[in-house]
Amino acid sequence: MHEILIVEDEKIIRISLSRLLIRHEFSVSTAGSVAEAEQEGLQGFDLIIADLRLPGAEGTALIQLAKPVPVLIMTSYSSVQSAVDAMKQGAADYIAKPYNHDEMILTINRLLKSQQLENQNKALKREIDSLHPVKNLMGKSDSILQVKDRIQRVAQTDTSVLILGETGTGKELTARAIHAQSQRSEKPLISINCASIPENLIESELFGHEKGAFTGALQSSKGLIAAADSGTLFLDEIGELSLEAQAQLLRVLQEGEIRRVGSNKMQYVDIRLIAATHRNLLDMVEQKLFREDLYYRLNVMEITLPPLRQRCDDILQLANQILHMLSTRFQRSNFKFDDDAIRQLQEYHWPGNVRELENVIERSIILSNGEIITSQDLGLQQIAANRSSPALSAELSMDEYFIEFVKEHQHRFNETELSARLGISRKNLWERRQKLGITRN
Repeated sequence: MHEILIVEDEKIIRISLSRLLIRHEFSVSTAGSVAEAEQEGLQGFDLIIADLRLPGAEGTALIQLAKPVPVLIMTSYSSVQSAVDAMKQGAADYIAKPYNHDEMILTINRLLKSQQLENQNKALKREIDSLHPVKNLMGKSDSILQVKDRIQRVAQTDTSVLILGETGTGKELTARAIHAQSQRSEKPLISINCASIPENLIESELFGHEKGAFTGALQSSKGLIAAADSGTLFLDEIGELSLEAQAQLLRVLQEGEIRRVGSNKMQYVDIRLIAATHRNLLDMVEQKLFREDLYYRLNVMEITLPPLRQRCDDILQLANQILHMLSTRFQRSNFKFDDDAIRQLQEYHWPGNVRELENVIERSIILSNGEIITSQDLGLQQIAANRSSPALSAELSMDEYFIEFVKEHQHRFNETELSARLGISRKNLWERRQKLGITRN
């Protein structure tokens, strides 16, 4: 039940409004002045309805005193100027006396709904910050401290950033950290995994398209780059872009222009670009697979993320943070690792990096019979044994190795992760699947 405080010095109006709100199932408290209202504990209410003219101090004084609780100002001195003054001071809304009962209830419900949505957004932001602590990347090892230092130095600029690192090292988390500390933090951050978009659709996805530009284009689309206007565009696995898409992206960086597929008009955009890849772009430049001019446009500031095996001092801190996060998500008790589990976590090689650590801990919570996570729950010895199985270590042809590797690991990784571990593009993985007849079960 919503708690509403009525601050009105005229007793008959105070009683009448109280009865109206009670009939509509609101919980109501009353006061005759700002001083009396303060004694009620202003932050404990969902909404305050205050008369403009009150003894001692005007009702608008409650706007600052009650923050962040919304204040609805009502007055018999109905005028445009008084409405403007109240709204300028931060009133949630303004209603004139004598008020219409239906109008009053509609206004109250609208303000309460708006406040509820604002509170939900704040709670969601807190949850996201908890799950993705972008302003404080976990770890105190020298390598991660260097990453944090670079993030802080580059965040306040509009410089393009290239993030390098193995799959699962936290490239998107780093991009979010840069955006969160930038002057564009209140604007959108649009994240795109270039490897997950089919090559024939990448241009329309990025740059947008006009209705009828190609088969299936039933309506116009402004594209993801335009959606990032005034904010940050994060292109993960940028090495998977076609040369044609690279040329268009270069124009965006140089001229701030995009052109939708099927359109002759240019559209100006203002974006900050952050790109990431696990591939060696310089090698791709030499092989004519990546544009040299785009590479140097991207690589103004380079941030290389260390693999987890080079961050041994951070593993336990990361594991405990992930364990706490997942316990909260699953609404279960706070779990702890036993000594053997801690030893296994610190000794394991972690080829899948932090992402693999998250997956292992999530699975261990599901398998655990109590609040203590054991080495058996983690199952790292079995995972290591599977990796070194004779089927993969024997002398095999490239095709045989490919078949064995894909069949062995496809149940654990999605196509993007699998292609990353094979050192090929997602498209190349799909083509070789077709050629060798390997279907995903």
